[in-house]
Amino acid sequence: MSLKKIQNYINGVLTDPIDGHYLDNHEPATGLVYALTPESNEQDLKLAVDAAEQAFPAWSNTPAEHKAKVLNRLADLIEVHQNDLAKAEAIDNGKPITLAKNVDIYRAAANIRFFAQACTQYSSESHSMENVAINYTLRDPLGVVACISPWNLPLYLFTWKIAPALATGNTVVAKPSEITPMSAYLFAKLCIEAGLPAGVLNIIHGTGQSIGAPLTIHPKIKAISFTGGSNTGTSIKQATANQHKKLSLELGGKNPTLVFADCDFERTVKEVARAAFANQGQICLCGSRIYIERSIYQRFTQALVAEVNQLTIGDPLLAETQFGALVSQPHMEKVLGYIELAQQEGGQLLTGGSQLEMQGRCAGGYFVQPTIVAGLSNSCRTNQEEIFGPVCTVQAFDTDDQAVSMANDSAYGLACSIWSQDISRCHRLAKKVNCGIVWVNCWLLRDLRTPFGGMKASGSGREGGLEAMRFFTEPKNVCIQFNP
Repeated sequence: MSLKKIQNYINGVLTDPIDGHYLDNHEPATGLVYALTPESNEQDLKLAVDAAEQAFPAWSNTPAEHKAKVLNRLADLIEVHQNDLAKAEAIDNGKPITLAKNVDIYRAAANIRFFAQACTQYSSESHSMENVAINYTLRDPLGVVACISPWNLPLYLFTWKIAPALATGNTVVAKPSEITPMSAYLFAKLCIEAGLPAGVLNIIHGTGQSIGAPLTIHPKIKAISFTGGSNTGTSIKQATANQHKKLSLELGGKNPTLVFADCDFERTVKEVARAAFANQGQICLCGSRIYIERSIYQRFTQALVAEVNQLTIGDPLLAETQFGALVSQPHMEKVLGYIELAQQEGGQLLTGGSQLEMQGRCAGGYFVQPTIVAGLSNSCRTNQEEIFGPVCTVQAFDTDDQAVSMANDSAYGLACSIWSQDISRCHRLAKKVNCGIVWVNCWLLRDLRTPFGGMKASGSGREGGLEAMRFFTEPKNVCIQFNP
């Protein structure tokens, strides 16, 4: 079988890497190489930045209505090709194809359509100085910006970044993860079909070392929107400290789930299981630290284990599969290492804990059982470090204050979910929990108008809605004094 060859998208055309170097791209469900990804270098990057720079004057002055038409055509094409895109995500990432279609590809189109509409309604502020002067704010595009997206939600988060950047009149050099590049490549083809002007968006493939690092420090890049690991985010901050670039960093999470005795028990069990193990636990928002009020701890834990054991684990390309493969062999080995660490730290495996030996097509795939661990202290590494896989821990608490204290005992501060029918408690605890997003009796329920992001090691800045539009623009105050 011949391998698919992915290409860069530079200045409106698909191109091979200049030096002809490629990376192997593995299908997680089988462990087999099925495609080749460009290992681009700074020569390719120069072409992409030059193309974006040349396209900026025309695109930045394109009327909002026209930009919206182009972006809406692109969203339409994503919807037309949703089945092909979902299959590509399932093959490339290992996630169930049903999840890919209903979540990833749906959100990719929704992201673009949201910001296509937003750019036609975006307004700025004015301030009157009592018959003396009027101040108004201009918000101009920055220029050439970089968008760097991760492997866990490839097209979902890729479009979440480039859509507001393009809608506000910037031109973009985007780097998808080299681990899951296929949907970005297919997306590039849709950009051509949609009539996106040449150079407005450039997609360049490669590793963090070969492309990511040179992209972030490139002197013509005015802003960086990055989603990925906290260590990489810190490296970007340090590398660009003397360049005064705008940074939006959406980093890791070690998210608490607070379950109270007065919760809607059956619904909460199902949703807490989903929050822990959706996309094989490979979502920065997954609730991996589950704190349960002591009076229901045993009952809830038993029900949670039973719920997780009902998950259909299998080939990501089958519609009935609910739980697929981890994204790569190194990541699988990392997750298995943390499961071993949890046991060394005194943890008791309530379910899971091992690599899954699959049959047939998926015999060589990267499958790990969904794993629940009890008996650990809050300060152990398993509860403090981001595993980013199908591993969660359960602990009991006695009081509201203790639950908040345990939840906040983390270097991270991305998201939290609270499960209780006491609305006063929910409001009170939502205020006290140190994170950027709080879900009450729900998880991953998203309104694209709301600010998205975390605090502490989970990042800086916010994405979504007006926050994204503001990040990708430069505010300028104009003060006009009236005639004396």
